[in-house]
Amino acid sequence: MVREQLIKVVIAAVTSFVATNLDDILILMIFFSQKSDRFRPRHIVFGQYLGFIVLVLASLVGFLGGTIIPKNVIGLLGIVPIFIGIKQLFDTGKEEEVQTISSVAKMGFIYSFFSSFINPKVLNVAAVTIANGGDNIGIYLSLFAASDPRELMLTILVFLILLGAWCWLAYQLTLHPVMAKILNRYGHKIAPWVLIGVGIYILVENKSYQLILNPLR
Repeated sequence: MVREQLIKVVIAAVTSFVATNLDDILILMIFFSQKSDRFRPRHIVFGQYLGFIVLVLASLVGFLGGTIIPKNVIGLLGIVPIFIGIKQLFDTGKEEEVQTISSVAKMGFIYSFFSSFINPKVLNVAAVTIANGGDNIGIYLSLFAASDPRELMLTILVFLILLGAWCWLAYQLTLHPVMAKILNRYGHKIAPWVLIGVGIYILVENKSYQLILNPLR
């Protein structure tokens, strides 16, 4: 992988992660503010990683499709983050409800099954992460589908590194409520534009825009 392409992949991975996980900062802050002798930061970090890995695995369907479908056709999935970004621009006036731990985590048989061999506190955090990850899957599907195996591995590596930084940042923000208020106020205004940029990158990088401009060729 040439250096320029490597840089492009890293930038796309970073922007995709940030745009899809700004709201997770607030959720993580809620978790860290509830830490106690029984609910420790390690439960939050492990749970966040577990839930995020599930989202990544679900998104690998896009990569598998990209191995059998022409790359410029797969690149049309770049329309998905553009659509989500535009939708978020018009939804900024609405306050999205952050689901509570109890309402998301108690998922009947599935939750009971996994809680038998995974710490319930870790599973609670993972359940909230997964429940809040609809946009993540939509964006990662597009990004993974347009990647080759090396680009995919690099993207996932960047994601996992950033996830650790995200947990650290959320913990630090619980110690600085002023910074948390700034993020809460302006974060949702930045994310849609980042998503639109990611979508345009996917369309351009895979020359998929040519299919849109010249559909009959």
